Amino acid sequence: MEQQGGAEVLSQEDALSRPGPVWLRRFGGPALSVLMLCLALWALYRLAGEVSYHQVGEYMHSLRRGRIGQAIVLTALGYAVMPLYDLFALSAIGRKLPRPRVALISFISYAFSNTLGMAMLVSGSIRYRFYIQAGLSTMEVAKVVLFCTISFWLGLFTITGVTLLLVPIPPGLPLAPARVLLGVILCAIPLLWLLGGVLLRRPIKLWRWDVRLPPIAIGLRQIFVGALDWGLAAAVLYALMPSAMALHFGSFLAIFALAQIAGLISHVPGGLGVFEAVMLAGFGATGNHALSAPILGALAAYRGVYYLLPLCAATVAVVVREARGLRQAALLSPWFNGLLPPFFAGLTLVSGAVLLFSGATAALPGRMELLSDLLPLPVLEVSHFLSSVIGMSLLILARGLQRRLDAAYWLTLVLLIAGAVAQLLKGIDYEEAGLLVLLAVALAPAHRLFYRRASMFEVTFSFGWLLALATVLGCTVWLVFFSYQHVEYSRDLWWQFSFYHGNAPRSLRALVGATGVALLFALTTLIRSARLRPTLPDEAELARALPLIKQFPSAQAHLALMGDKSLLFDADNKAFIMYGIEGRSWVAMGDPVGRDDRARQELVWTFRERCERGGGWPVFYQVNPADLDLYLEVGMSLLKVGEEARVQLEHFNLDGKSKKTLRGTVNKLTREGLRLEIVPTEQVPALLPQLKPVSDAWLRDKRVREKGFSLGSFEERYLSRTPMAVVWHNDKPVAFANMFLSESMEEASVDLMRQLPDGPAGLMDYLFVELMVWAKAQGYRWFNLGMAPLSGLQSRRQAPLWNRFGALIFGRGERFYNFQGLHRYKDKFDPEWEPRYLAVPGGIALPVVLTNVASLISGGLSGVVRR
Repeated sequence: MEQQGGAEVLSQEDALSRPGPVWLRRFGGPALSVLMLCLALWALYRLAGEVSYHQVGEYMHSLRRGRIGQAIVLTALGYAVMPLYDLFALSAIGRKLPRPRVALISFISYAFSNTLGMAMLVSGSIRYRFYIQAGLSTMEVAKVVLFCTISFWLGLFTITGVTLLLVPIPPGLPLAPARVLLGVILCAIPLLWLLGGVLLRRPIKLWRWDVRLPPIAIGLRQIFVGALDWGLAAAVLYALMPSAMALHFGSFLAIFALAQIAGLISHVPGGLGVFEAVMLAGFGATGNHALSAPILGALAAYRGVYYLLPLCAATVAVVVREARGLRQAALLSPWFNGLLPPFFAGLTLVSGAVLLFSGATAALPGRMELLSDLLPLPVLEVSHFLSSVIGMSLLILARGLQRRLDAAYWLTLVLLIAGAVAQLLKGIDYEEAGLLVLLAVALAPAHRLFYRRASMFEVTFSFGWLLALATVLGCTVWLVFFSYQHVEYSRDLWWQFSFYHGNAPRSLRALVGATGVALLFALTTLIRSARLRPTLPDEAELARALPLIKQFPSAQAHLALMGDKSLLFDADNKAFIMYGIEGRSWVAMGDPVGRDDRARQELVWTFRERCERGGGWPVFYQVNPADLDLYLEVGMSLLKVGEEARVQLEHFNLDGKSKKTLRGTVNKLTREGLRLEIVPTEQVPALLPQLKPVSDAWLRDKRVREKGFSLGSFEERYLSRTPMAVVWHNDKPVAFANMFLSESMEEASVDLMRQLPDGPAGLMDYLFVELMVWAKAQGYRWFNLGMAPLSGLQSRRQAPLWNRFGALIFGRGERFYNFQGLHRYKDKFDPEWEPRYLAVPGGIALPVVLTNVASLISGGLSGVVRR
């Protein structure tokens, strides 16, 4: 492919298959971000050692309305400029959308990415969702995201480099001696970008991509909009800075830009802590030590104006937009159904953090004076303590909301209202109370999204979640020590109760309460009963599964009767999953079996959580397109692994020229005395000794051994559970196949197919045709011929890496497996080909999973390389 403005974004399938230590990719990034945050907080603590929390709060409340209004206007101008990123990107790829629609998409994406960090991932995901709705292709969305990201960085490099070259920065800064060199390097990057667009007419080959640099006009647009965006962002903070700071805008802009680069490189969400530390160090180097408290106050106000206000507006815009679409559609779309639970979980996590931070800081003196006339002191003390306990509880419940737990939904609603009341009683903190009430109002009508009845203590917390909880709690501890660093500690401090002089004791007690909730939950989670490794089903379990198998539309469910896969039932025995374990892969064979959609949906969640507790990777093999939303909902990725051939029996016949060969084969073998018999299940055990020589002869002739998992084997207990189709030549069996028959009459199929090597030519054709004729006469709708692995995968250049690799194996892998021959054989029965998928979690090593699946089917790794 060719790109305007950069290289192609890696697809998820490519990311799964990239080399490198899995643990490093999974844990390295988050751990580094937390380390950077810790270093930044330590630096802030050292730099602001003489600053009290009251001084910071006083400056924030002393800001004139005019200056706050100026900052809000500049913020609005900045966000009004941001749609130019998208408009220029769409123009560069030759697409045109209504400007109001583009402006809304841009605003929502930047409001979230500016606050949460990881701009390419966050804004890219939001743009993908909205631009796909607008009719753009996946590749076009990738080009837009990359164009905007490059413009973002080009503008930052340009404005930083030019400022460093033209404006002196304080000599006390560590980078001051290298100001000119750094400015030249930063300015060289956008200049090279522009020159590349002029001089390099042909695309540049980067690995497997062809990258075409944009023309100079497009490059200038990118630099212009990026620089203007960053200039307005700096102006917002400059408007909030103390008037006594004798620093002109140019020097301020240099420090601001360097701090933003440091924050972006740290990968801490929003550069929180890192940006503030660099800014404070920069202004401290100017000798303005007395202004440290006002500067911190200005930075806090900047976070509120430039980050939180747009985030709240974007949140309202998303909810209103999707609610309007919901009313129009009258049904929850799969995407909307998948978006809101994580969305509410994120807002609940933020609300919990707000409560903890509020409990770690002192209340405003004026509000405390009013409370002292209205409330007794014990009510204030209890409210402050409960506020932090509720905050920690909300952090924990956020994970339950993400996992769609009904109990988490109700507890969150109750705690949001209780938290709002506690905030009003502890210090008339109506701002925090309003946030909690707003979230409760938005969450209340969404009960149908939280359908799972599992216990909160059964929920697993991933490394990322544990890190997030620990980070919020750690920041709360830091905030307590920072806010009351001038209060001398003593044991009596814990037992001091006062309206006006009890802020520090209240915060310490609240911190202990929040920590206690976290430790108590961790303890109850750790001491829960250990999960045993799965065991193979006994006859009782197979008897429980049999009614579900018979009623399930897909005949593939009969594979559970092999007994070589563990069975996981839901609580009401309305559905089950059959799965095997190989290495770290817990591989489910097909979709959950059952007619109850809610039970099947719950089982996917339960299976994933069981895998997480067992340290395994959940995998679903050969899943149906109709059930893909089950796996997308839990965050799994989908890879096409082949196509399944299904013959619609209503239209099946042997008429026409295309069926001449089949018709001739059937007529010829019928004249030779072959006949098909459907042997009932109860008569199969007595027949198996006659069929065993046929199976053994077939295995010897093909030089293969018995398989498993997704294929049957000649095992007496398994074959005795299903009817048998037998082809007789006189009184001798020459071929057989065990039959999968659903009681719903939806589908008939076969599993184990064996024939005598010296049997008549066309024997299997005869078997299949006669079975289809019989199934049609019985009233079955479909006959399933099974899957053709890797068929239907595209090898085009723009196709994902997995698709191209699979297509290559399908076309050239006949030495190892008869891929094309199998597809051609099934195709002569005129089936309808339906895709089948492999559902895998993101972030795992795809080659390892594929090896594990192949090993399960082949009965071990030796079976993968040996027929």
